[in-house]
Amino acid sequence: MAPTRSTGSALDMAGHGVKFLGGSILAGVLVAGMALPAVGAFGLTAKDTAESFDNIPDDFKTPTLSQASMIYDAKGGLIAKVYDRDRTILTADQMAPVIRQAQVDIEDARFYEHGAVDLKGVLRAATKNAEAGTTAQGASTLTQQYVKNVFVEQAGDDQQAFLEATKKSLGRKIQELKYAIKLEEDLSKDQILTNYLNITFYGHQAYGIEAAANRYFSKSAKDLTIPEAAMLAGLVQNPSAYDPVAHPQAAQTRRNTVINKLLEYKHISPDDAKAALAAPLGIKYSEPQNGCITAQNGMGFFCDYVRHVIKQDPAFGKTSQDRQKLWSQGGLKIYTTIDPDKQAAMYNAVTKKVYVNDPVSAAGTMIKPGTGEILAMAQTRPYGLDESKKQTVLNLNVGSAMGGGSGFSPGSTFKPIMAAAALESGTPITQELPSPYKMDYPKMTTCEGTVHDPKPVQNESQSEVGPFNLQVAMQKSVNTYFIQLEEQVGLCPMKQMADKLGVGTLANGKAIQEVPSMVLGTQEVSPLQMASVYAAFAARGLYCSPVALSSVIGSDGKKIDVPKANCNQAMSQTTADGVNTLLLGVTEKGTGSALGLDDGRQIAGKTGTTDERYAAWFTGYTPELATSVWLGGVGGNVSMKNITIGGKYRSAVYGADGPGPIWQKAMNDALDGTPVTRFQTVNIPAPQPTTSPTDGATPPSGDNAQGGNGWPNGGVTGGFTIPPGVIGGNTDKPGRH
Repeated sequence: MAPTRSTGSALDMAGHGVKFLGGSILAGVLVAGMALPAVGAFGLTAKDTAESFDNIPDDFKTPTLSQASMIYDAKGGLIAKVYDRDRTILTADQMAPVIRQAQVDIEDARFYEHGAVDLKGVLRAATKNAEAGTTAQGASTLTQQYVKNVFVEQAGDDQQAFLEATKKSLGRKIQELKYAIKLEEDLSKDQILTNYLNITFYGHQAYGIEAAANRYFSKSAKDLTIPEAAMLAGLVQNPSAYDPVAHPQAAQTRRNTVINKLLEYKHISPDDAKAALAAPLGIKYSEPQNGCITAQNGMGFFCDYVRHVIKQDPAFGKTSQDRQKLWSQGGLKIYTTIDPDKQAAMYNAVTKKVYVNDPVSAAGTMIKPGTGEILAMAQTRPYGLDESKKQTVLNLNVGSAMGGGSGFSPGSTFKPIMAAAALESGTPITQELPSPYKMDYPKMTTCEGTVHDPKPVQNESQSEVGPFNLQVAMQKSVNTYFIQLEEQVGLCPMKQMADKLGVGTLANGKAIQEVPSMVLGTQEVSPLQMASVYAAFAARGLYCSPVALSSVIGSDGKKIDVPKANCNQAMSQTTADGVNTLLLGVTEKGTGSALGLDDGRQIAGKTGTTDERYAAWFTGYTPELATSVWLGGVGGNVSMKNITIGGKYRSAVYGADGPGPIWQKAMNDALDGTPVTRFQTVNIPAPQPTTSPTDGATPPSGDNAQGGNGWPNGGVTGGFTIPPGVIGGNTDKPGRH
């Protein structure tokens, strides 16, 4: 309970009534009590001062204090605590009474007796300063100190605004006093004290008493003891000089001063004081835990993705400034879609199958079909800023706008998009095409006209010679078949299908180009995009844009609307069933046949490998989970030939034996114990038998896209453009390697 407030002496009554003083009298008081230069030194007259007093707005508003935001996974587990300022706002009853009393006793013992100005304190300070011939003592009340802290809080990281908020000027002092008077009119003393304890800085990135109690004693402010409260209260005057970590003796001396003040004002007993003075400092320091770098199970990259969503999506503010303000002020409770079990499965797979020190890295994303929910997002290299530990803040699962680079060439994993466009356009699923081993790109129609540049394109193996039908061509990943299918259907339907499936905009933010090599996956996308494409196949054609947030609660306790998945039917269910049937064939009889899951459930998917083995993919799915895995060089073109990955030597990496086993491990763990479901399929008449030397044990190679170098982005390089200066990226020169 707060101390009983005295009616006060005549001077106290004068303090309560200082708002009635004229500007010249106020200026005189300030000059006398705070040792400011005389009014004349500012070129101000009493009239000027009175006018400046009148010009200060009456409706001073206390800003929403910056505090920590919490990011949670789908099961309520904490992913990370993020903040510009580590602060948790408390109510009065959430603070130990002793910390409230200690802060008053050491900073403003007459707080409950005077008004906004303590005239006794002013006269005392003036006398002391006159005797000392210095400005050794001031007379700011706790309310005035609170006002100054508010101005500092408003300044944020703006150095100029901070200097303005803290400069010693007559105008600034008058303004602070005016606001202090207004606060004393509108708020009770207890409310002002609570606000002060929530806003003030205690050192070591701790703002407010809750953060301070946690930092130095690893406990909540409501549980502080007398010596602990005394130490924290004493810190406020000079957090650096009384830092208990760097200067424990100075901190203990200051603490004891506060304890003696509590005893002097009879707020603790002599026995309590004796025990408190004898107690050690008892520091149990907790390091500041700020940001995505503290996230476990590789969730740092997803945490960073959440940050990008809030700072970019209009759901969180009309302008970028509005969104930045929301993020900086914090106090948000951010509930995400990430499933901690599936995240652990994905993270375990990309870190056990590929080592951090390997010349290549892996990245994988899981999406829940029909919802767009991101369930997992992980990569081999850890999140962080220490290059010596192979850390990076570059998110390999997403595009440049969301914290990633320019993406990767997806190779043959793009072919199912062409198949969907063809089926949707009326092409029969039994379509047979000549499919020679080698051919030139033919003339093709686009949305605007035609394009023709007869560069050569070929299959991986000379034995891959048609004719093939669509099912066998998908199983073997025959390049020339899909070029001929693209010629027959046209580039425009494929571009339109890519748009509907979220890959019409590439990872670098540019629009996909209508070029004949488009079907071979020569243009760069992200694992998140490809997982979302295949999730649409799993959901029988329903494409949902990826979402990371399930709900957000603001610092005021009110819900903030989160971005929606915007689900749309990208193709008919029959078309999707056809694509699923084709991709079941890939995992049953084609390039992905070695990737079956332990429980024998149906899986569908597609392998992809680019020229020179610069990138390899496997994107696959069940009806309830879609996962895309990429494997390749992080900062440039690392040819995955004669290479050791995860302790295993490989003469050449394919989609089926590089990213495929990563996908398989992640999916086995993620789906363990979940219900087994089956795809809705279509009947495809059995094709005529064909013979091919590649049908044996030799690793399937038809997923290696040969794009040709004549088209914009036509050569499949697998390159990944990383913004210059990003940790873990290429800093030698910008652009592709």
